[in-house]
Amino acid sequence: MTVGQERAWDTYWEKMGNDVKSLPEGPLDFDSWFGRSAPVLLEIGSGMGETTSQLVAAAPELNYVAVEVYKPGLAQLLLRGEHLGGLDNLRVLRGDAVDLLTEHIASASLHGVRIFFPDPWPKKKHHKRRLVQPEFVSLVASRLEPGGVLHLATDWEHYADQMLEVCSGERLLTNVHDGWAPRPDWRPITKFEQRAVNEDRVSHDLMFRRNDLT
Repeated sequence: MTVGQERAWDTYWEKMGNDVKSLPEGPLDFDSWFGRSAPVLLEIGSGMGETTSQLVAAAPELNYVAVEVYKPGLAQLLLRGEHLGGLDNLRVLRGDAVDLLTEHIASASLHGVRIFFPDPWPKKKHHKRRLVQPEFVSLVASRLEPGGVLHLATDWEHYADQMLEVCSGERLLTNVHDGWAPRPDWRPITKFEQRAVNEDRVSHDLMFRRNDLT
């Protein structure tokens, strides 16, 4: 990690971070961790925090949780958060999102889940490694509160089609829009998305709402 990332990690990790594997058994007590009661939004795969830090700063009313496997990425997110004023409404988790959702997120407890530009695994033989698969989407849907929204974005057309098909097949979810969602103005354009624009790849957003079903 860079010197700045190391400093941010040493300064903020104890208060704002935890390892998924180190969490106590059972659902996380987010109210206690944040020191307040507020809707919880989970972002899966925050990368280097370029988008996440801005979204957190723009939504102080949310308890914003980012889960990411890459330690320097989380450190960079903490550093960006510091530059934006500390971001008391941010908490970060290092580890596997599936383990987190399965073991530490209560059913029907999340206000929203965001998955922006996950690894596309573009080669056909690697498609099975993609995160957005039926079993995973079913797990995410079960953790959303009724009315909670799963928001996905990708700049890989075939992955976008797969996301649409998988989410449309989940009985707990309903597409908020007729097909693709309009690109929201509040989602910052990252350097990776700009690269996609430069390479003539179109980004697709999808928003699915949790139905009021058991």
